[in-house]
Amino acid sequence: MIKVDHLTKMVDGNKKEALRGISVQFEPGEMIGVVGPSGSGKSLLLRCLALREKWSAGEYTWEDKMVIRGGGKGSQKYRSQCAYLEQNPSLYPDKTALKNVLIGQAGQTSALRRVTGMVRSDDYMGAMDELEKFGLLDKAHVKAGKLSGGERQRVAICRALVHGANFIAADEPVVGLDPHSAERVLNTLRSLCAEQGKTVVAALPIELAERYCTRIWGLEEGKLKLDVTGRRLTAAEKRSVDLV
Repeated sequence: MIKVDHLTKMVDGNKKEALRGISVQFEPGEMIGVVGPSGSGKSLLLRCLALREKWSAGEYTWEDKMVIRGGGKGSQKYRSQCAYLEQNPSLYPDKTALKNVLIGQAGQTSALRRVTGMVRSDDYMGAMDELEKFGLLDKAHVKAGKLSGGERQRVAICRALVHGANFIAADEPVVGLDPHSAERVLNTLRSLCAEQGKTVVAALPIELAERYCTRIWGLEEGKLKLDVTGRRLTAAEKRSVDLV
């Protein structure tokens, strides 16, 4: 179980509460859609949950192990288990999909490995296995700059898994993608939850959250206003977080 108690995030020189005392708990294997109007704090919430932002206050526990107490960012031990997927993944455009999966992001591997791409054979096979699972084996030796948006997102997911992520926070991962590519990315994320017990929290449009997610959080002005499992939102619920 992952538990969040009174997550608070101050911005603008600690003058404004961007996230306001959020408390929630969830289990491995859940795919959670975060919905809400622009400026509601969705991206900031994802970055805090993925330990990419320092909390101003609050506690964060995983399976009764304290990750954050009274604010802070969490140790590297826990950050390495989290992945944050941006709208446009930060891949190295002149390196192949395989190299991007292997060398990861700054902070995940040694400087030497990032620069040279030197890897162990078991790392290589693990990366190829992940690319194959997500239909990218034929793209392994294609430079990332030549991949489609959906392919880049799936490469970023493979990279996260190879580097040990059990928790994935995805910030509008299908924005700008065609419907077929968006469906493939979301099905990939959903399969990670259902088949591997990963936890995915993704900021999504309401119609996609209702279609793909097992649970929906509604955020407005930095507050968690809705927490709904296993069904679509009612019209009243959508109004409560300014979605209609």
